[in-house]
Amino acid sequence: MTGHVDGVGTVTRFDAVTGDAGGSWFLDIEAPTELARFIAAKGSIAVHGVSLTVNVVDGSRFHVNLIPHTLAVTTFGALEVGARVNLEVDLVARYVARLYEG
Repeated sequence: MTGHVDGVGTVTRFDAVTGDAGGSWFLDIEAPTELARFIAAKGSIAVHGVSLTVNVVDGSRFHVNLIPHTLAVTTFGALEVGARVNLEVDLVARYVARLYEG
C-alpha cells in the first residue's frame, strides 16, 4: 500500500461475527464501481489507511473480518452503517490490469 486514496466506499454492514468467541467483527463495504475490478478475495485493500485482507467479493461489495487488536488500535470501532471510508486498492492489481489492457 502506498497511502493514496483511490476512492471512497460506504459501510453496508458492521457487526460482531456470531459464534466467534474471539471477538472478530464483520465489515462489509460497497466500493465505487470503477474500483471493484481491482478487489479480489484474499487480496489486499486499505480501508482508512489500514491494510486488510479481503475475505469475499460480491460485485462491488466486499467484506473483511476485523480482529479485536485491529479494533483496539484503529478508529474502526466507531464505524457505523452508512459511514464513508477511504479505500486504496492493491497496486499489483492495477499493474496487472494495465498490462492486460495494453
